Amino acid sequence: MDFSDVSLVALRVFREVAERGTFTAAATALGYTQSAVSRQIASIERAAQTQLLERRREGVRLTAAGQLVLRSAAGVLDQIDATARDLAGLPVEGGTVRLGWFPGAGALLLPLAISALRRTHPGINLVTREGTTPSLVRSLRAGTVDLALLAAAPPFRPPDSETPALKLETLAERPLRLAVPANHPLASADSVDVADLRGQRWIAGPSADQMGVWPGLDERPEIAHIARDWLAKLHLVAAGAGITTISTSHEQAAPPGVRVVSVRGGPRELRRILLAHLPGNLPDPTKAVANALRTAAQETAQAR
Repeated sequence: MDFSDVSLVALRVFREVAERGTFTAAATALGYTQSAVSRQIASIERAAQTQLLERRREGVRLTAAGQLVLRSAAGVLDQIDATARDLAGLPVEGGTVRLGWFPGAGALLLPLAISALRRTHPGINLVTREGTTPSLVRSLRAGTVDLALLAAAPPFRPPDSETPALKLETLAERPLRLAVPANHPLASADSVDVADLRGQRWIAGPSADQMGVWPGLDERPEIAHIARDWLAKLHLVAAGAGITTISTSHEQAAPPGVRVVSVRGGPRELRRILLAHLPGNLPDPTKAVANALRTAAQETAQAR
């Protein structure tokens, strides 16, 4: 194996493909053509003399050799980026923490943690990015985020099957609830029976699992509106456009005109917020961010 001719561009492309999960998504993120991405991946695999990516219909998955190369590539690229920041007079990497978060964590949890960090650790340069839980898991593997806030639903399986297993910590576990318009018939009580959800108009996300519809509904739901952003869903509820599910951690951010109720009957639906990172000792700045997130999770629970 000879990696002496592998370019930094190829390493960046490889990391991007590993993070995004497809050649197409990596090409879009980098502004390259898909054929250019394929050529860069081919150059690394030639140097490794083995397959690094397993091509599947739904995307790519790292092979064992690919995981090894990715860890090395991430280390090299991080060192290069740190040197560039030093030369530019920017804060060193030791003071920078990269945090990924799932949609919804930005409503209360993330702002609380950022506010606390500004008071207690003003020298930490916290850089955040929103993403789906699968994309954030890939980002952790690719080394482009240091910590990630992930969403989890029953049966609470590990977020991926790669090795080494991610370190997971449950920051919160709370029941799923229902957001209905304040003048809706379901808003007259603090709780409703799951049977009362039949025939309702739902506001759901664009994903195949129809996030926003009550899980296990025993009929094909009527999707009235599709919205990716959970806050947009709640404003549609306030406008009387339908009903949707809501995590209790988001209740405080619900706009006027929305009533939040519990659902009786059927399996108890819980949702977890997980803090995830790769195994190993965390640098002090990363530990400080993790502690701020733990405290923020406790505060949001106490405020309910």
